[in-house]
Amino acid sequence: MKQRQPTETDRKFMQMAIDLSIENVKNGGGPFGAVIVHEGKVVATGVNRVTALNDPTAHAEVSAIRAACQTLGNFKLHDCICYTSCEPCPMCLSALYWAGVKAIYYGNTKQDADSIGFGDDFIYREINTPYEYRFIPIWGMMRDEAQEAFRCWELKDDKIEY
Repeated sequence: MKQRQPTETDRKFMQMAIDLSIENVKNGGGPFGAVIVHEGKVVATGVNRVTALNDPTAHAEVSAIRAACQTLGNFKLHDCICYTSCEPCPMCLSALYWAGVKAIYYGNTKQDADSIGFGDDFIYREINTPYEYRFIPIWGMMRDEAQEAFRCWELKDDKIEY
């Protein structure tokens, strides 16, 4: 897919994400900011609050996704665009895919983040590493018992599909 040229509107929203990241550093947070836009309007922003909240998932994009979903009253962000001050880490990228955003724009690259101590390459490598060679051991267990929840889900008439 060919990238379209960013518009002045795109630049405005990206500048907001960058400004959030700079302000967050000044306030003791990490150097990351994100803005989620729906139909040309900002519906949510987020900054990195990992150390402030003692929450390793409190990245800017995840925080913005949570706020946008609350604002829009939906767990899907199909018509939304995320502007983020840095290329999303694996967790944030996955969350943006799960949320169903239609586009992601980023400022700093993951190599830029790595150069200041925010490297994620080890996670990308781990994803493709067989379980028995991973840094953190991972083992399956009690699959037969766990399958009951999946059977219940399959039979549920009023489920909300993801």
